[in-house]
Amino acid sequence: MSVNRALPHVFILPEDDANLRLANEFHLNVDWNRQRQLQVLDVPGGWIEVLEQFESVHVAEMDRSHHRFMVLLIDFDRKENRLQAAKARIPTRLAQRVFVLGALSEPEDLRRVLGSYESIGLAMAKDCREGTDTTWSHEVLRHNSSELVRLNHRVRPILFPTT
Repeated sequence: MSVNRALPHVFILPEDDANLRLANEFHLNVDWNRQRQLQVLDVPGGWIEVLEQFESVHVAEMDRSHHRFMVLLIDFDRKENRLQAAKARIPTRLAQRVFVLGALSEPEDLRRVLGSYESIGLAMAKDCREGTDTTWSHEVLRHNSSELVRLNHRVRPILFPTT
């Protein structure tokens, strides 16, 4: 299902199949009347490929569509500089609309502790909907806190509006 490009919308670009499964389940748990404002894209196959595809395809599209937000969903592979390396590839003019999230190591580590990818994606969506951090505070996700603050401010109202 494609997004309604006339409204604010979010694209998620997942690094690999594990991240794709998390993103798909998150998408299924977005408020039903807001699901057309989120689209999970195909897997490019690695964190470098995510950044290359973002630069080669999505930067120009974001310049044309000021309603678009992007989540780059990558594995940090326990590399402390991975967030900075990814953010360095995001043009300054788009920095407020692009977010880099992912497991500190790999999503497989999350799955071993928190259950299936589907249950983790559901829990992540529930945290976003309710403004909690039960799942996001897990040691494998905790490093995302600064990005989550920005994301909650900009994207949460699009996918989980308060009534």
